[in-house]
Amino acid sequence: MDRKRLKQKFEAEMQLALEDERRGELELAFRHLERAHILGQRWLTRHWRSHWAMLRVAKAKRESKEVRGQITRLAAVPLGWLTGWVPKGNTGGANVNPLKPMPYPPELAAEFSGYRVWRDVALRGVVLVGIVFAAAGRLSP
Repeated sequence: MDRKRLKQKFEAEMQLALEDERRGELELAFRHLERAHILGQRWLTRHWRSHWAMLRVAKAKRESKEVRGQITRLAAVPLGWLTGWVPKGNTGGANVNPLKPMPYPPELAAEFSGYRVWRDVALRGVVLVGIVFAAAGRLSP
């Protein structure tokens, strides 16, 4: 898995979504945002940006269920990042369970070969334990 290529593909999908949104092609914009979500959900800011853009498109489409779903997901992004757990392949829309892993679209599947969620979970756990110990050391007399 090439992180740099994933980030580039994420940015490309976000740009396509923005262009579609500006032309009023909101369904197409949302499909690009779903792809961006899949590509960027491992990273805090990219994950957040994909949901923020989904919220913006949902508001433009006047879809109250999607707006509520995106607000909920935006609130959950930091917790998902802190724990390192993300449902692989999940498209991020309110029409799917936010905790359900989904198959990667065939044209994106190769980008994720070798990716394991548990590695992100373990890494975040080590970081959080380090932060706790550092904070505890500063608090002790």
